[in-house]
Amino acid sequence: MKKQSKAKVLLRMLKLVRPLAGFMLMAILMGTAGFLCAQFIPILGSFAVLYGLGMDIPFSITVLWFLLIAIALLRAVLKYAEQRTNHYIAFTLLAIIRDRVFKALRRLCPAKLEGRDKGDLIALITSDVELLEVFYAHTISPIAIAFLVEGIMVLFIGSYHWSLGLLALIAFICVGVFLPLVISRRSGTLGDELRADNGALASYMLESIRGLDETVQYGGGQERLSDLTQKTLALSEKQGRLNTLTGINLALGNTLILVFDIAMLLSGAFLYSRGAVGFDGFLVPLVALMSSFGPVTALAGLGTTLQATVASGARVLSVIDEAPETEDVTGKEEVSFHGASAEHVTFSYGQESVLRDLTLSFPENRIIGIVGKSGCGKSTLLKLLMRFWRVKEGRVAISGRSVEEINTGNLRDMESYLTNTHGQARGVA
Repeated sequence: MKKQSKAKVLLRMLKLVRPLAGFMLMAILMGTAGFLCAQFIPILGSFAVLYGLGMDIPFSITVLWFLLIAIALLRAVLKYAEQRTNHYIAFTLLAIIRDRVFKALRRLCPAKLEGRDKGDLIALITSDVELLEVFYAHTISPIAIAFLVEGIMVLFIGSYHWSLGLLALIAFICVGVFLPLVISRRSGTLGDELRADNGALASYMLESIRGLDETVQYGGGQERLSDLTQKTLALSEKQGRLNTLTGINLALGNTLILVFDIAMLLSGAFLYSRGAVGFDGFLVPLVALMSSFGPVTALAGLGTTLQATVASGARVLSVIDEAPETEDVTGKEEVSFHGASAEHVTFSYGQESVLRDLTLSFPENRIIGIVGKSGCGKSTLLKLLMRFWRVKEGRVAISGRSVEEINTGNLRDMESYLTNTHGQARGVA
């Protein structure tokens, strides 16, 4: 499977939102309004302080109290509505993605899935798809909200003095853009490794359950338990490293915020001492900046969170993109079963040759048994008759017509294929 870049995976995941673009826009607008409400609560509080100091404010104290109560209540409503909309988008898209994954698996069956670890596929269908919820519910709209909210706050702070607005802009870019990029570089391929190891552990666990009888029969329980413990500890160690990085990144983010808060305090005090701004120009921008880091703080944590999410997205998209071994045949004239044949058939799995110049016929109304040692090609021949695989050389035919020229639905109506619990195949025509 072709490995895709992280940027390409994110772009493709983003395109899936298109059918729900209206809901996403609604979530962004409600989130923007909600954050502005939260940020203007302390800002209005600073106006109350100015009023208490006997300074003029843009509105009366009655209006001020009314605004405080109104935006506090509005903040709660908008926060709930935004989260509900984002999760509606996320879980709707997860249902769509799962449907596409299952359609892809049906299309790939059985040839392309025969060698795949079943546990890994189960992990992909369950945990990998579930991790995409982080992207759709907690990534897209927060990024858009951060740009809108912080842009408005830069203009608001800059209305008191341009240098204070510039300082706020630098602060928001450092915390919301540069820090996540640094974090992503520090994380490296840890997210990819974590998702791959998770799939491998799920595969090993499923294999252990399916082979439980043999494990007990041959006394391999302790060895299996030891291997399972080692794999679990290795996975936990990588998850621990990712959690440690998350904690360090959170500390870095909070340190940056503190540095810029102090810078705003000193800058405002300097401008006030020079008479470039009044006391309101010192107090309000400081309070505004200190209350405005919420949206960009959410972005700062995406550097590590998105590592595992992008890795899961890449695994899911690789299954959706994978081409089947054989495409369905349609539009051909229907045929009835009057015998089958393999004519000078040669077939190999990679470099491993299984059938060499095999010629065999299956007359109508006869019961044919094929016997041979394990690996001699019995099941492979039946799969070629079913057109699960294509022959490398020679021809497989039903009623004298190549299976490549028979509608897939028609072919499957004439033939059946089943395996027993030991993996031995049986064909019925």
